[in-house]
Amino acid sequence: MTVKFDDIMEAFDFVAYGGMYEHEAYICRQSGKVYWNSEFGDNFEELPDDITDDSKYVGIPHKTELDLGSELALKFVAQFCPQHLDQVDKIFHRKGAYANFKALMELDGLIDQWYEFENRASEEALREWCRDNDIEIEEMPATA
Repeated sequence: MTVKFDDIMEAFDFVAYGGMYEHEAYICRQSGKVYWNSEFGDNFEELPDDITDDSKYVGIPHKTELDLGSELALKFVAQFCPQHLDQVDKIFHRKGAYANFKALMELDGLIDQWYEFENRASEEALREWCRDNDIEIEEMPATA
């Protein structure tokens, strides 16, 4: 099966947008088609009846399943602003952690650098996940 990497990234962003299990996406192992599902409705198509059959479909992981949640934020802070390590560690033990973390990065002028770091790490983790799940990636040609 070959799947466009952009389709996988889009599905990953959809799944990561909500909390665990709020949004789901699956790839058909045979066709490479991506199926989307949200517990909030607005589903454009029905999921196949056998979507839970791991031999036929693979679920797109949530970012926390790829260690792209608080672990990644702490890694970023350790590398780019270690003076905030204790503060960020405390932030991630309270409600609203991600918003508070981003506000701190904004204050320090590091928010763009954080987004680049997060995007790069997400892409790398997702490519590794694809290899682990025998998903062949179709790359889109670079535009000039």
